Amino acid sequence: MPRNFLLVFLFGIQFMIAQQKTEVENQISEIYRKVLTEGKSYNWLEHLSKNIGGRLSGSLNAERAIKWAKDELDSIGLDSVWLQPVMVPKWVRGTFEYANIESSPGNTINVNVCSLGGSIATPTGGIKANVIEVKNISELERLGADKIKGNIVFFNRPMDASLVNTFDAYSGAVDQRYSGAAEAAKFGAVAVIVRSMNLRLDDYPHTGVMSYGSLPISKRIPAAAISTNDAELLSSMISLNPNLRFFLRQDCKNFPEVKSYNVIGQINGSESPESVILVGAHLDSWDLGDGAHDDGAGVVQSMEVVRVLKRMNYQPKNTLRVVLFMNEENGSRGAKAYAKAVSKKKEKHLLALESDSGAFTPRGFIFDTSDNYFNKILKWKPYFDPYYIHLFSRGGSGADVSLLKQDAMVLSGLKPDSQRYFIHHHSDMDTFDTINKRELELGAATMATLIYLTDFIGLE
Repeated sequence: MPRNFLLVFLFGIQFMIAQQKTEVENQISEIYRKVLTEGKSYNWLEHLSKNIGGRLSGSLNAERAIKWAKDELDSIGLDSVWLQPVMVPKWVRGTFEYANIESSPGNTINVNVCSLGGSIATPTGGIKANVIEVKNISELERLGADKIKGNIVFFNRPMDASLVNTFDAYSGAVDQRYSGAAEAAKFGAVAVIVRSMNLRLDDYPHTGVMSYGSLPISKRIPAAAISTNDAELLSSMISLNPNLRFFLRQDCKNFPEVKSYNVIGQINGSESPESVILVGAHLDSWDLGDGAHDDGAGVVQSMEVVRVLKRMNYQPKNTLRVVLFMNEENGSRGAKAYAKAVSKKKEKHLLALESDSGAFTPRGFIFDTSDNYFNKILKWKPYFDPYYIHLFSRGGSGADVSLLKQDAMVLSGLKPDSQRYFIHHHSDMDTFDTINKRELELGAATMATLIYLTDFIGLE
């Protein structure tokens, strides 16, 4: 009798496991079906990109995007939607920048440049000086003030094309953009020109945030990016004529901080409402292009996650929250404000998932978590196999959710194919016409699946 009872018990357990597996598979299939056939992410992104456009923190377009996002989240029928105040920097590009290379008096070649975010302007009449080319900050330091003073420093270290993960290539080159002006100013440089963060050779300069660190205002110098084609040209011309001169004019300006907002919405949990599962992206963008890939795609994908689960009448056990962060591009003020509020309220976040890598074909996720939680998540890989999602790796997460490290069990980032991302990143090439509807929607469905699994199966 005991043996028979044990067999029946074990059979019952196996049956329940198989039944749950089937239920999960059916739910995931329905998530993908609804997103791919009834999704709103593509139309949302078209409006955000075309009707609002670039959404630099502190700008009128950023304000318009906040109102639009709140209205759309309200229309989904979430349990609550609100704005979280945050003070953000305000930097304005001004009129279009102008630059040329002067090989000899009267002989000039115009080149494509753009001011780096946070840079000061040149004098009204511009700056003209000789150029010192360096590959990195260490080379700058070796040359010292004797070589640098009174000259324009040209940082010309390309992203490493041998790295398959283009974000690794970006990380390996971006220090010259972020810190180049501060470091060059210490040695008396009058301006810096930085090779654009782009693996492709083209004519589009790429902006991005730079910092003067603790440098006094009186010591700060203008900073601009130059297109990769023109960086190659400038380098070649310097090798032939070290005495050539470079002219730069820009009239960007920093203003006092202004009030802005994170946009937040949620579906309350039915069993553990105090536990939060977060999906999010940053609502701001740079002012070049319309911010479709960076990070309009992540915004609409995150909104689609809560929309499709609501549409399926899914009742989450935990609270599902979508957060659209403001000011990721030049200060992360929105993420800091959110993390501060979470800490103050002592909120428990089970998972915080971010999309900020473009609207390309999803490959999987990257996770910042313990071995225990990561191993549990790895058991979910078979659920993703039918959708060609295979990448589950350890590492970082996303710039905004990373600030929740002390308050979240799992931090994660969606990882699309990265090979085309830096063609568009922070440039005039980041436009809605480069978005593939299918790829965008697959990313949203993949994110919704991870959110669903975290809630339904759980991490404990």
